[in-house]
Amino acid sequence: MRIRYRIVDCSVGKLLVGATERGICAIKLASSIAQLKTALRREYPSAKIVSDTRGLQRWVSALLEYFQGQRPRLDLPLDIQGTAFQQRVWRELQKIPYGQTRSYSEIAQAIGHPRAVRAVARACAANPVPILIPCHRVIRKDGTLGGYSGGAARKRALLMLESLAQQTTL
Repeated sequence: MRIRYRIVDCSVGKLLVGATERGICAIKLASSIAQLKTALRREYPSAKIVSDTRGLQRWVSALLEYFQGQRPRLDLPLDIQGTAFQQRVWRELQKIPYGQTRSYSEIAQAIGHPRAVRAVARACAANPVPILIPCHRVIRKDGTLGGYSGGAARKRALLMLESLAQQTTL
């Protein structure tokens, strides 16, 4: 497998976009380039990973527009793998409207497994393409944030970004 990647600055830190010839396979958010590269190599230890500053421009630009509050809908090609359960959870996450949230228990209910709240949380944590599959829109039943692979501060910032962008378009 060959993965091309590009790292850029965005409003919540550094953004890595990784892709195969079929589509985006990885999105990572972190504070440093080293953290991003390490995370990508850890996730794809046997892949040939190469930097690509031009080939991913269209997809990176679309993501940067999202971070600027200008692109609420991102419909980019994906190349991801997961268990059947993870795939169901990820499809359900993609149904959450921009600027809104759902609880882990609501997602579990929606996929027909109301007692699988922790499994839903694990599927969110395993999401290889946050933002495109908006796991940041999933919160705890009591309204607190819960976990996020990019950290709680980033999750809060993403929810705030979407809320503010939605308010300016009303």
